[in-house]
Amino acid sequence: MVPSIIHIIFGVAGSGKTTIGKLLAKELNIPFYDADDFHPEANILKMSNSIPLEDIDRMPWLEKLAENITNWQKGKGAVLACSALKQKYRDILQSGSISKINWIFLDTDERIIQKRLETREGHFFRKELISTQFETLEKPKSGIFIDATQELEQVMSQIKSQLITKKSQLGLIGLGVMGKSLSKNIVSKGFGLSVYNRHVENQEVDVAKTFVEEFEENTNVIGFDDLSSFMNSLEQPRTIVIMVHAGKAIDEVIESILPLLAKGDCVIDGGNSHFKKTIEREQLLLKQGVGFLGVGISGGEEGALKGPSIMPGGTKEAYLRAGVFLEAIAAKDKKDKPCCAYIGPQGAGHFVKMIHNGIEYAEMQTLAEIYHLLRYHCNQDPIQISTIFDSWRRNKKDSFLLEITIDILRKKEGDVFLIDKVLDKAGQKGTGGWSTIAALELGVPLNTISEAVMARNLSGLKSRRVETSLLYNIEKTPVKEEINTFIDILEDAFLVTNIINHAIGFDVIAKASDEYKWDLRMSEIARIWTNGCIIRSNLMEEISELFIENNNTPLLLFPQIVKSLSRGVPALKKVISSAVIANCAMPVMSSAINYFLTHSSAQSSANIIQAQRDYFGAHTYQRVDREITEFFHTNWKTQ
Repeated sequence: MVPSIIHIIFGVAGSGKTTIGKLLAKELNIPFYDADDFHPEANILKMSNSIPLEDIDRMPWLEKLAENITNWQKGKGAVLACSALKQKYRDILQSGSISKINWIFLDTDERIIQKRLETREGHFFRKELISTQFETLEKPKSGIFIDATQELEQVMSQIKSQLITKKSQLGLIGLGVMGKSLSKNIVSKGFGLSVYNRHVENQEVDVAKTFVEEFEENTNVIGFDDLSSFMNSLEQPRTIVIMVHAGKAIDEVIESILPLLAKGDCVIDGGNSHFKKTIEREQLLLKQGVGFLGVGISGGEEGALKGPSIMPGGTKEAYLRAGVFLEAIAAKDKKDKPCCAYIGPQGAGHFVKMIHNGIEYAEMQTLAEIYHLLRYHCNQDPIQISTIFDSWRRNKKDSFLLEITIDILRKKEGDVFLIDKVLDKAGQKGTGGWSTIAALELGVPLNTISEAVMARNLSGLKSRRVETSLLYNIEKTPVKEEINTFIDILEDAFLVTNIINHAIGFDVIAKASDEYKWDLRMSEIARIWTNGCIIRSNLMEEISELFIENNNTPLLLFPQIVKSLSRGVPALKKVISSAVIANCAMPVMSSAINYFLTHSSAQSSANIIQAQRDYFGAHTYQRVDREITEFFHTNWKTQ
């Protein structure tokens, strides 16, 4: 159900809010409410005795109104007459809103109001308080402005005229696959939307116009191929979502709209931008008084349409401006909370999305490795493998990637499995590689994720792989274990690999949080990854719960995780040894067990590394039998 619109008529006492509000409600055939009717008795008593209300008096009243506004939006909508003199009062009324609010400000003169109140009978507000109203009044910077000193007919005519030519609440630039899906999502939530797409002869012609035509009678979306007209169609302060390819295209869009932006506007980059570029763009726009959010969006085309996982990073002020829209279009978790939350400052949103994609790379590669092992070394056809994967889903190991892999394996083209016609060269868009570079810069391991990236790179060497296979003629041999027993072992190995992969990803996020002073909340990050995104899974729901009371605990140190890995690691060892003997490459699953064995070893091989470094480069080393602050150099030659 699309939320209904609320119209708030506001201004000082005596400006005509009630009269005009009732007429407008009748015109629109929706209920009318007077905010004065919601005042507690204590407030009414004060005003009746000519005692001005203080903010502490108004807060419960405003909060009650905000709650009612949310309820009215779920019904037919409403017209509300309310003084709402300060911007912070209006912010409170807006706080619970789930759809559009039309703010209609009645501008007037203190002398005229004094005369009106002298003739008004039976109202608790005393004319002696009118001067305090004008002292308190903060005129709005946006909305519909009406000169309330005019005749009533003129006032109503102007309101109706401006409501008809209402402006959009949101603007979106870039109508590619994700941009179109996200636009449809926005409109479905009841928001007014303007969309812009560039016009390029013989390439991109009437893209916005054609897109808008899909909506038929829906007047909540309008399209432009002229940038100035697009910008002028938006309510101020503007909120603009950019959905173009990451990199140079983002900078070109920002450069083109920068002269048209005003202080208080907010720009959202919804693409897969590098987090350091996001920081640069935020700093550029903040110099102009414009808010900027680098927003990671996961879920693909379907997620963008039905509800993605959204990871916004930037200033809190910018999130307060745009968060209401982002939360409305996001997926919902199992408690019906939006899978969208303020991640942190600067480039935190895009950093977290980058690591999300890294975890995704490794999980995809893990499933590919298991499929390959079962198909070519265990004599299982795609239907049999899909049945195995389906049993894992029903055994509390469900995930979106497991679900779609099952669909892929069952798809046929005629009598042939379509997967057998797909070329074995995997592409990537950069976020996996960025994750690896970021981990190197932070000095943290990224075994499974970096190995998944390298596996894609190696897959790209198709012609060389074919040539090498002919030279070495390495035979694919079957796994020797009994198939049903081996499938059970594989299931445990799959879970262990996923846990280690997630632990590595969250460790990188934790390190970045410390390094960049972002104060990231692991539980919230995991929570917004429980629905809408590509890596949503049963495991992610468990991880979110674990981090609630233990934000700074590495995932591998939780007792529940220790128990799972202690039980499952032998299975992963068995799978890797069997696969290697059968000449089946398992790069990510192998890296997972190597990471775990190194991570859980009190004594590593690094003492040899340090001795080697000291030998040839005099890099020094520390000793286990001396203070940790002491460093030593030795002449290692024995002769």
